[in-house]
This record gives sequence, C-alpha cells and structure tokens, in this order.
Amino acid sequence: MEFESYFPIWDKLNKQQQERIKNSLAFRQVKKGTIIHNGNMDCTGLLLIKSGQLRAYILSDEGREITIYRLFDMDVCLFSASCIMRSIQFEITIEAEKNTELWVIPSEIYKSIMEASAPVANYTNELMASRFSDVMWLIEQVMWKSLDKRVAAFLLEESAIEETNELKITHEIIANHLGSHREVITRMLRYFQNEGMVKLSRGTVLITDEEKLRELSK
Repeated sequence: MEFESYFPIWDKLNKQQQERIKNSLAFRQVKKGTIIHNGNMDCTGLLLIKSGQLRAYILSDEGREITIYRLFDMDVCLFSASCIMRSIQFEITIEAEKNTELWVIPSEIYKSIMEASAPVANYTNELMASRFSDVMWLIEQVMWKSLDKRVAAFLLEESAIEETNELKITHEIIANHLGSHREVITRMLRYFQNEGMVKLSRGTVLITDEEKLRELSK
C-alpha cells in the first residue's frame, strides 16, 4: 500500500492539497535505536508509520527516561511537529524500537494545509487530544500506582505487543520505559521470580504465571 492508504484523512483533502503533500513527502527507513526526533528545537515534521515501532519518551534533568506512548503501523506522530502549534513546547524524543519504515510530512506544508482545511484542523486537534490523554494517563500511573503494579502491567503489555511470553528485554530498558532505576527494576523482577510469576535469565524475562501477574497489575 502507498501513502494514500495510510493517511487517515487523505480523501478529505482537495487535489491541490494532495499534490502538495505528495510532492513534499520524504520516505525513510530507520534502524532500531535511531533517534528520529529530539526535543522541541527539532521540528522534524509529522511522522506516519508504514511498518515498525517507535517509542516517544521524555527525559528528566537527571537523564532518566520515561515512555509516554508508542507508535505502530499506520499511527501518526504529531509531537514531532509541535512547532506548528504556537502554544505548545514539548520536549519529546522519538526513537525507533524496531527497524521502521515511515513517511515524514514537512511541518510547514502540513501547517499551511491545516490552516486552510477544517477537516485537517479537526483531525489535528483530535490527534493532539489523544496524545495528551496518553500523557495524563501516564501521570496518573506514576502518581497513584505502585511500581510493582506498573512493572507487571508493562510486562503484560510487552507480551501482547511481541505476541510471546519470552521477552527479550533488559532490566535497563524496562527502567527507561517506566522512569525508574535499573537496580530497582532488578529487585522487583527478582521478587516476581520468587513469587513464581517470571523466570529471569540474561537479557530475557519469561512470564511463567500470566494470571498472577495480571492480578497484580490491577
């Protein structure tokens, strides 16, 4: 499938707008670990995922990471073009979690079309509202949910994404997703192992009791 099949509101653009986007599109293939967007000084443009997986996260002053959302096939990332929103300054980093193919719509092109098209403006507002909901959900989790519940929920989410109970993931990566320290995550996972919920080996977390883990995550 081509770009037209992936962009949700393609049919709501007029011919001229469609041509402007098609003529300005950049198609990129990025390897796992590539930083695609880095902070509000980097106005990369809108990202539309063809295949792969991206992670959007923020950094604390101490250098700790916390994931705010992830992007999969056919998802659109607007925060990578936050410069089109005058009142929004959002320090966000976007990294490829897997080898990814994506299109980039230049910020200035999208902004000019958005200002002239009510359907594009409405879509943009809906997308922004959805992402801010993700951020608010994360804040609630960090403030009100204990770390053991968050770790359990993360392992279950990761298992669903990868479609396996054998997760090839390090303790440091889990810590980066959850805004914690590697040592804290290691202690938590050892507790899970002692309780029979997981089995740990180098670079791998095997979920051995999904129901017990799910009960803990509630």
